[in-house]
Amino acid sequence: MAEPGKGVTAGKLAINVQKRLTRAQEKVMQKLGKADETRDAAFEEMVSNFNKQMAEGTKLQKDLKAYLTAVKTMHDASRRLQDCLADMYEPDWFGKEEMDTLAEDTDTLWLDYHQNITDKSLSSLDTYLAQFPDIKARIAKRDRKMVDFDSARHHFASLQKGKKKDEAKVAKPAALLEMAAPSWAQGLISAHQVAQTNLSYNQAEEDLGRAQKIFEELNVELQDELPALWENRVGVYVNSFQSLAGQQEKFHREMGKLSQNLNDIMTKLEEQRELNEEANHSESASPPAKAVPRPGPPPSRPPPRLTPSPDLRQQHEVPDTEPASPPPTEQQSEPWSGVNLLDWDVEVLQPVTLPAPKSAVTNGADGDLPPGFLYKVKVIHDYSATDGDELELKIGDTVLALAFDNPDEQDDGWLLGVQESHWLQNKDISAKGVFPENFTQKV
Repeated sequence: MAEPGKGVTAGKLAINVQKRLTRAQEKVMQKLGKADETRDAAFEEMVSNFNKQMAEGTKLQKDLKAYLTAVKTMHDASRRLQDCLADMYEPDWFGKEEMDTLAEDTDTLWLDYHQNITDKSLSSLDTYLAQFPDIKARIAKRDRKMVDFDSARHHFASLQKGKKKDEAKVAKPAALLEMAAPSWAQGLISAHQVAQTNLSYNQAEEDLGRAQKIFEELNVELQDELPALWENRVGVYVNSFQSLAGQQEKFHREMGKLSQNLNDIMTKLEEQRELNEEANHSESASPPAKAVPRPGPPPSRPPPRLTPSPDLRQQHEVPDTEPASPPPTEQQSEPWSGVNLLDWDVEVLQPVTLPAPKSAVTNGADGDLPPGFLYKVKVIHDYSATDGDELELKIGDTVLALAFDNPDEQDDGWLLGVQESHWLQNKDISAKGVFPENFTQKV
């Protein structure tokens, strides 16, 4: 006795095998041109677009995953590079704490970038592609049902066209039977043959109706879904790449800030090294120079040396009877004459005019120098101005140091000046500005 359910399973298997054989036979007949095939050019174009859309989406998904893998690889490489820098960076160097913080911020930025692309770009693309397998399966089912519909249609048409031929085939054996069978049995035989013919015809008609209904239901559903899916691809591509571009812009903007901070720390570290080298060199050559204080007023000139007039010298000459005193040596000063200063020649007391010092030369005295010129300095270190009243210095520049209009405005360690090249070209000191004295050297 057969186990329950096995008969049903075997029956379904037999039906499926029969369907496959019928479809294969129908396909062969259609390829040989012995049976027409239901064709829908518009639907075939939809299927072509669907296959193209699925291929493009799959490729985009694959490339986006490869991009995420590259981001992960770059993140790992960046982390190893930051760890290497942290291991080499000595604790007493400039910006050690800032460097550690920068490494943590860089690692966090990479993690956020990878996660945001996964959540906002790849996830939406995965959802978009998840609907393609089901639609692809229904398209394949629709094609199978179309073959079943064609087969049922051809079978029903063949029954219709061969009905008279079948009736003739049935009538001929009936005539033979009439000769061998008794008269009472001849009617039964004819009735049985007619019933068999009608049963096949009705069964074929039912099979055709059922196959047509299944095919048309699938066909209508797909004709509604495929065009909408085709148009939906534009929005999916826009959302995916807009999100990706936004995340890239944010990541590179924040990474640019961190890179600038790293560059600033490295610049300050280099400046620290140069200052240490200069300090060591100064200690070995001479004591470290102190900051030059703000220059005070120029020192007063010494009073003119007073020399008596020739007449007064004659009146107070020593008589010949007195012994002559030896001539004064270079170390001895001239003896006091004992004469009242009011009796001296007034012209002798006129102030002596001394040449103006170089620091006091003005534009009126020398047309090639600006007003208030003090001296020239040579730039020995680059300096980037941090305020509008500061000069930008480059190594090798020559600056004309100027006196402040109000000495109280001068800060310790700062000078006022104008670039020599600017003055020689424009004869204008409106571009003057302050600059750190320790970045220059007096020439």
